[in-house]
Amino acid sequence: MKISETHNVKNIATPIRLQEYAVGIFKTIPTKSGIKKAIKKGLVNVNGKTATTALYIKGGETIDLFQIEEILKKKQFNFPIEVLYEDDYLAIIYKPSGILVSGNSFATIDNTLTQNLQKSTLADATRPRPVHRLDYPTSGLLLIGKTTSSIITLNQLFEKKQIQKTYFAISIGEMQKNGEINLPIEDKNAFTSFEVIETVESARFDYLNLVKLTPKTGRKHQLRKHLFTIGNPILGDKEYFIKDLVLNGKGLFLHASTLSFTHPFTKETINISKELPKKFKKIFPQ
Repeated sequence: MKISETHNVKNIATPIRLQEYAVGIFKTIPTKSGIKKAIKKGLVNVNGKTATTALYIKGGETIDLFQIEEILKKKQFNFPIEVLYEDDYLAIIYKPSGILVSGNSFATIDNTLTQNLQKSTLADATRPRPVHRLDYPTSGLLLIGKTTSSIITLNQLFEKKQIQKTYFAISIGEMQKNGEINLPIEDKNAFTSFEVIETVESARFDYLNLVKLTPKTGRKHQLRKHLFTIGNPILGDKEYFIKDLVLNGKGLFLHASTLSFTHPFTKETINISKELPKKFKKIFPQ
């Protein structure tokens, strides 16, 4: 291995965990998740010693990022994606249901971005990367960063809750017209507001509801868990369901329909929407 980047830590007032401090200090790994993976793979040294995720930075350290010399060129996943917005900084694409955003699998959205997006012309252009996740069975809008500074800044906007996301789901059972769900997930605060747009009777499920969902937090499986907890699981959900009320063969009826935020670089108001998938319209014709 060889050193690809080095960072010298200045004096800091309060010790901070390495994986938190290192976000944004390396051009080749701008995200928190990327830093954590690099540390776990032994690619980060602090003062000449292999670092761990438990290490705290106190000031004055030298942090080295190593790169494996022989990197096999990853074969791209040939999969066309719909691009709804794109500029030199970022892009918004449509992720169909039934495909992973990222991970060790070959067939991921992450592995098809370079062939579907234009390369940024900016000085800190990097390989396009998703800056948030959608579950494998969820369809909808996915935000992509195309430069190092954009990836860092968009992650910060998500952390500050300055990116608004709207989802639509079809839920099972009789449901009140609107409300708020404030139930913790894994001991962390989780908040979702909902509005029932339309309800139809169903021979098998009694009632099916077209529900607009606005999450205020971004916990794992938050919308699925919240609707299940109030007794209205999402149609097609095979993880959070009521016995004998599982729909097979149609996938999960959860769709990320809208992304709204102020563009962090151009200051333009971004408000992109994607219409409901056909399977939704078969139950709720629009």
